[in-house]
Amino acid sequence: MFPAPAHPLCVEATLDPRLTRWKWLVKWILAIPHYIVLLFLQVVFLLLSVVAFFSILITGRYPRPLFDFNVGVIRWSTRVNYYANAVMGTDQYPPFTLKDVPGYPIRVDITYPEKLSRGLVLVKWLLVVPQLLVVVLLLTSGWKAYRYLDDYSPFSSGLIGLLTLVAVAILTCTGRYPKGLFDLLMGLVRWTLRVLVYVYLMTDKYPPFRLDMGGSEPMTGIVEPAGSG
Repeated sequence: MFPAPAHPLCVEATLDPRLTRWKWLVKWILAIPHYIVLLFLQVVFLLLSVVAFFSILITGRYPRPLFDFNVGVIRWSTRVNYYANAVMGTDQYPPFTLKDVPGYPIRVDITYPEKLSRGLVLVKWLLVVPQLLVVVLLLTSGWKAYRYLDDYSPFSSGLIGLLTLVAVAILTCTGRYPKGLFDLLMGLVRWTLRVLVYVYLMTDKYPPFRLDMGGSEPMTGIVEPAGSG
């Protein structure tokens, strides 16, 4: 038996202990090639989400190839955001891939739902309104609550952007990224991504009103290994 993640979305991040004092000033420029590619990928992400909506409504299933592609877009976007404008917790340049990269300082995965509620797909946008009120504070506007994946300003706006700016200012002055701010920022990023995957129909698990801080995903309960019993 082993611990199970508290949510179908799993976000694991490590703060780079060798962050340079000044590189954060140019990371958003270095990441421009990623921005260009991701603009196209995110158009596909939205189109596939529409296809998934009708598939879930009719069959109760999110087509696995579409799901895997959209998880890949979230992974890629999160790596770029983590590097260039939200948290800025690493100097390691993000790879150009939709796949999970075990050696990269931030990793994202989402458990594939074998079955989704056909009725719930019609009202998720309404049920998540209280969560969006929180995300508004994190990302400035309700529109940006749906645009987290393509928020490519030098700093994310809202509370996440402000705290990131404070963190890198302290890094510049002291050579150290404050661990407490890193833990808080990861909690805010995790909350935002949970809302995102719920809105885009990738899980029926309602995002908890809870700030799970730190780089490690909280665990709850136990899972039996496959083939046990």
